[in-house]
Amino acid sequence: MMQLVAKLRNKHFLSLAGNGIMSVFGLVTVAVLYRVLPVSEVGVWVFFQSTLMLIDTFRSGFLTTAFIKFCSGAKPARAAEVTGSTWYIALAITGGFILLNIPFIFFLGHIQNEGLSFFLKWFGLTYVFTLPSFIATCVVQAEQRFDRLLYIRFISQTLFVLGLILLIVTGRTGLQNIIYVNLLASLLTSIFTIVAGYSGIRTFKNRSKLCIRELFHFGKFSVGTTLSSNLFRTSDTFIINFLLGPAALAIYNLGQKLMEVVEIPLRSFAATAMPSLSAAYNQDKREEVIYILKKYIGMITVALVPVAIIAVLFADIAISIIGGGKYSGTEAGNVLRLFMTFALLYPADRFMALTLDVIHKPKINFIKVLIMLAANIIGDFVGIYVLGNIYGVAITTVVPTLIGVFISYFALRKYLPFSFWDIYRLGWVESRYELQQLLHKKKNR
Repeated sequence: MMQLVAKLRNKHFLSLAGNGIMSVFGLVTVAVLYRVLPVSEVGVWVFFQSTLMLIDTFRSGFLTTAFIKFCSGAKPARAAEVTGSTWYIALAITGGFILLNIPFIFFLGHIQNEGLSFFLKWFGLTYVFTLPSFIATCVVQAEQRFDRLLYIRFISQTLFVLGLILLIVTGRTGLQNIIYVNLLASLLTSIFTIVAGYSGIRTFKNRSKLCIRELFHFGKFSVGTTLSSNLFRTSDTFIINFLLGPAALAIYNLGQKLMEVVEIPLRSFAATAMPSLSAAYNQDKREEVIYILKKYIGMITVALVPVAIIAVLFADIAISIIGGGKYSGTEAGNVLRLFMTFALLYPADRFMALTLDVIHKPKINFIKVLIMLAANIIGDFVGIYVLGNIYGVAITTVVPTLIGVFISYFALRKYLPFSFWDIYRLGWVESRYELQQLLHKKKNR
C-alpha cells in the first residue's frame, strides 16, 4: 500500500491527474451547458471563454515559463525576488488590459455582436479574480508541488460545477447567472491560494528592478510558446463568430472540445519535461536535451495513434454523449475526426517549442508564431470562401501546425543535428520497453 501511495505521489502522475481532473470537469461543464442553453447562447459563452483565454495568454505566456526557469531550484532569497517581481509584472499586465477595457464598457449598447458585448462587459472582473490563482499555479509548478496544483484546479472546477448544479435545481440556468457562478468560483479559488500561502503575495516587497527586467526580456519572447497553443483556436473562434455566427461556433467548439483527450497528456508532460530539459541544458548536456525532447515527442505520439483511431471511428457517438441529441448529425463529428488526425503532430509542435525556450531561443518561437498565425488566418478565410462552412476552418488548421513543426525542427538542428524520423523510432522503442517492463512486473507479482 505504501508503495502504491508513493507511486501516486510521482510528479508525472500528479501533473497528469491535475490536468485530467480539470478536463473531466470541463467536459462535464460542456455537457451541462450544451443541454441547458440555446445553441446561440452556447456560442456566446464559447466566444467569451476563448477570448478570455487569448488575453490571459499574454499574462500566462509572458510569465509562466520565465518564472519556472528563474525560480526552479533557486535559493529562498532569489525565489522570493523572482516571485515578487512576477507579481509586479502580472499586476502591470492585468491593470493594462483593464484600462484598455474600461472605455468599451460605455459603448456596450452600440455593439451589435452579442459575444463581443458579453466579453467586454465581464472580462475585467474575471481577469482580476483569477490573478492570485494564476500566480499560485506558477509557484507550485516551479516547486514541483503538483499535489498543490491539483488542489487549486480541483477547487476551481468543483466550485463552478456545484454552482451550475444549483442553478439547474433552482431553474435559473441563464447566461447571466452562469457568469456570476464563474466569477464566484474564480474569486473563492484565489482567496484559497492566498490563505493557503500558495500565491506568494507576501514576496511583493522582495521585487527588484533587475529581476523585473530579466523576467520581462525573457517573457517578451517566451509568450510565443504559449500563444502557439491557444492563438489558432482563438483566431478560428473570432472568424467563425463574425462570419458564420454563434450557432456555427457552438458546433465547431463541440467537435474541438473533445480534443482535451490530447491536451491532457501534452499539458501534463510539458509541465514535467521543462525542469528536466532545463537541468540538462544548464549542465551543457546537448545530447541529453535532444534525447529528452525526442523521447517525450515519440512516446506521446505513439500513445496517441490508437486514441486517434478510436476517435475517428466513434466520433459521432462521443458528440451525442457530450452535446446531446440536438448536435447529432451536425458537422461536429467530422470536425473531431479532422482534429484527431492532425493531433499526431501536436506533440512535436509543443515540445520543440518548449525546448527552444529552454535553450534560450524564445525569439524563434515568437517569429514562428507570427508566421503560423498569418497562415491560419489566411487559411480560415480561404476555407470559408471555398466551402462556406466550418469544414473550411478545420481542414486548413493543419497548415500552420506543419509550418510550426518544421521551423522548430530546423532551428533545433542548429543546436544539435538529429533526424526527424528518429523521434518516432525512439518513441516506438521506448514505448515497447516501458510496456515490457510493466508486463514483467505484473507477471512477477
